[in-house]
Amino acid sequence: MIEKRIDELIKILNKASYEYYTLDSPTITDQEYDDYYNELVRLETEHPDLVREDSPTVRVGSVVVDSFKKVIHEIPMMSLDDIFSEEEVIDFDDKVKKVIPNPTYVCELKIDGLSVSLLYKNGKLIRGATRGDGTTGEDITHNVKTIKSVPLSLPKDIDIEVRGEIYMPKSSFEKINEERKLNGEKLFANPRNAAAGSVRQLDSKIAASRNLSVFLYHLPNANDYGINTQKDSLEYMKNLTFVVNPNIKYAKDIYEVIEYIKYWQEHRSELPYEIDGIVIKVNDLSDQRKLGFTVRVPKWAIAYKFPAEEVLTKLTNIEFCVGRTGKITPRADLTPVHLAGSIISSVTLHNEDYIKEKDIKIGDVISIHKAGDVIPEVVEVKKERRTGDEVDFKMITNCPICGSKLIRKESEAAWFCVNEKCNARKIEGLIHFASRDAMNLDGFGDNIIEDFYNMGYLHTIDDYYTLYEHKQDLKMLEGFGEKSIQNLLDSVENSKLNSLERLIFGLGIRHVGKKTAKILASNYQNIDNIINADYDSLCCISDIGDIIAQSIVDYFANEDNINLINSLKKYNVNMEYIGKQIEINELFNNKTFVLTGTLNMPRQEAKELIETRGGKVTGSVTSKTDVVVVGQSPGSKYDKALSLKIDIWDEDLFVNNLNL
Repeated sequence: MIEKRIDELIKILNKASYEYYTLDSPTITDQEYDDYYNELVRLETEHPDLVREDSPTVRVGSVVVDSFKKVIHEIPMMSLDDIFSEEEVIDFDDKVKKVIPNPTYVCELKIDGLSVSLLYKNGKLIRGATRGDGTTGEDITHNVKTIKSVPLSLPKDIDIEVRGEIYMPKSSFEKINEERKLNGEKLFANPRNAAAGSVRQLDSKIAASRNLSVFLYHLPNANDYGINTQKDSLEYMKNLTFVVNPNIKYAKDIYEVIEYIKYWQEHRSELPYEIDGIVIKVNDLSDQRKLGFTVRVPKWAIAYKFPAEEVLTKLTNIEFCVGRTGKITPRADLTPVHLAGSIISSVTLHNEDYIKEKDIKIGDVISIHKAGDVIPEVVEVKKERRTGDEVDFKMITNCPICGSKLIRKESEAAWFCVNEKCNARKIEGLIHFASRDAMNLDGFGDNIIEDFYNMGYLHTIDDYYTLYEHKQDLKMLEGFGEKSIQNLLDSVENSKLNSLERLIFGLGIRHVGKKTAKILASNYQNIDNIINADYDSLCCISDIGDIIAQSIVDYFANEDNINLINSLKKYNVNMEYIGKQIEINELFNNKTFVLTGTLNMPRQEAKELIETRGGKVTGSVTSKTDVVVVGQSPGSKYDKALSLKIDIWDEDLFVNNLNL
């Protein structure tokens, strides 16, 4: 009898969730739902052996994982190309019509969240996974199960994979940020970041508390279920109790698509969740197969991104930040304002010349937008809004941290603090050394590094390699335990094995970026050769000009920097280049290559083979491209290469020229 009642309650509650989330037509009240739910909790507590995997009670979040397991997507989760104008929408339609004479389309709102794959066996949810790089994602099943709009079981005992977007509703986002503010925690920048951070929590209770939701929009193998159109795929998923966005548009031609775009561009703010564009898909699945794919994206779908929003706000103050090279960057404090899904309270003003060119004053009303829908920037000053109380900008003459006199070279737009012992410069240098593209010290976030600096554990780069001496002290710090400290120390130890280019980049030599660091490492092979290199020999290397060469010479002429290198040697930090050697080949040397289509060899391997012969690889075809290497099913890059009369190599010629 108990087992039968548990079955009844699960059916009632799952049906109620389907009606509430999918049909938006509940048939029971919240109070009735709570009564049934509480009865189920009581019965499962009394009879734990009868708890089912698809019980609504598992959503409370009781699973804690040690780490995220890797998941291989049998069918890759491909991304979409972005377009930004009506002309590009028409151009997409023209390309489709070259293959499909009379295409129809399905338009869907582009939900601003995190892509997810849901896998079911015999109608039961067995795995939720992130997109990752499209081929390999992460298992987030323990967090996916906490999302109430994700069905734990289906009305049919079928095997199926569906894909969609996990998102955080605006109301949930506002509530969480209110709670974080009261707790003195850092606020989430926008709902997408909040959603992404929530599903990547090891403790599912955290995800459960975030009130996430999901929309499903893609059935990777729809033909296996006798489905012939995207429109029918969406309906099929809906009938299986998946939540499908209700604002879908079936468009008979591209002009109906454009009408749909214009409508949602005006009304997007009325939605209870964030969207950043419209996804346009060819409706007929057989037409999709005819159109096919490029190496990276389908040719039958495109993502129209809304233009960056522009909003007005007041510039309340200008402060000054000190970077690791000593560069002083003015930053505007703003009256907080919502902009494209984020709350913006500050924006960079770059340098003195930038401020003077835009005639920015403290107290001005300014317009800002997000460049590329990502980075907020000043568009213009609304001078007609000035009251006369505005304060003229005045560049500081001393470092705001250490008080040293600032300098500005004639060739520079920025002012610099030249005091190498400036605390702000030291902290930024330590953060840079630990960054992913440098020594990749996993776990060392900006706040931890700053705290360790202020506590005296980190002052110079080589102090990372003496942290083990302070292990017992570090374990006494709030928020740190045996495991977390050991993870930090293991990360430091592992960094000793990095190839030389990571160390060179991590040192923070002015003008030496990641690419230049690799060029130096591959040409000179070890740190001593670089130290002993003179200005003329450095200038002879491709892509290293006189400014970079002089910066390198100046860096290693400084005795403190040599002492730092010697200290790192003492701690057994690798000083050798362990990457592939450059073997100059005249067919490749100093030439720019673009790869397009599907190659038999991995794309990364082809890139490295070109670079080790003196060439470089870029992502787009321009008049400066020397060679386009074409694999199977090449994309528009091949067409552009033809129009620009650029040399085209098929894979056989490419391999032959490599002299493998």
